[in-house]
Amino acid sequence: MTKLTTPGEIKLDTTNQVSMNRRQLLSGLAAGTVVAFTITGCSTNPVTGRDQFILVSDQQLAQLGRQTWQALLADSTVQDVDAKQTTELREIGDRIVAAAGPNVPRSDWDYRVFDDEQINAFVMPGGKVGFYDGILDIMDNDSQVAAVMGHEVGHVAGRHAAERYSQQLAAGVALTATSIALSQADVQYAGQIGAVLGVGLQFGVLLPYSRRHEIEADRLGMRYMAAAGYDPRENLKFWEKMMEQGEKRQKPPEFLSTHPSDETRIRVLTEELKRIEAA
Repeated sequence: MTKLTTPGEIKLDTTNQVSMNRRQLLSGLAAGTVVAFTITGCSTNPVTGRDQFILVSDQQLAQLGRQTWQALLADSTVQDVDAKQTTELREIGDRIVAAAGPNVPRSDWDYRVFDDEQINAFVMPGGKVGFYDGILDIMDNDSQVAAVMGHEVGHVAGRHAAERYSQQLAAGVALTATSIALSQADVQYAGQIGAVLGVGLQFGVLLPYSRRHEIEADRLGMRYMAAAGYDPRENLKFWEKMMEQGEKRQKPPEFLSTHPSDETRIRVLTEELKRIEAA
């Protein structure tokens, strides 16, 4: 049983006091490692205006994205590049990318339709965009396709893949160093503590950032689709459809999900639509 005493001090029962000296030293080194990453890895995103923790270049991630994309295409049933649906998807994607401006790379974009009933779409580093049949089947018009396409391009403009990768890399370094520290200290419950720390990082740090990325991509995506000449009101109609789909399938609570709830999305997008219409 864990008892909290004074702030910063943890005791495991009264008979199993943690030996702190070596653990504090090594944990301090782990913290110093993350601080060093933070100092060298901070940059300001020109699109969002916020500071980001980035440890990997866009070129490095794009190379990883290309490799993964080729493997996925080889392993999946994908529409031909000249198929009507794929051609239309490419035209919408190119318009959205052009509307996103100079902070989104213009070359090497690839858009594919996957023969799969999942209601989903995704973007990989390097501008590789996949739409599943399932999500296209519930869309009523090009503006709804543009809503999701804008969202995916928003992830690229926001450098979310690089930020997410960097967060996970830093978290992995911190957990590894802490695990070493605990294993070398006289801690009876080192394994349990390490597991709790891992859960804490995921639910307390990593997942909230992912939800923030989704909301950021929603806002950027609505701006891009409007700038490309599509009707931003269709964005809201699409997410209302997603709410209907959500009622038909079990969904994890928002706190445990990497995506915000549909209700949260609609509220954010309603606010963004008002800003666009007022501009």
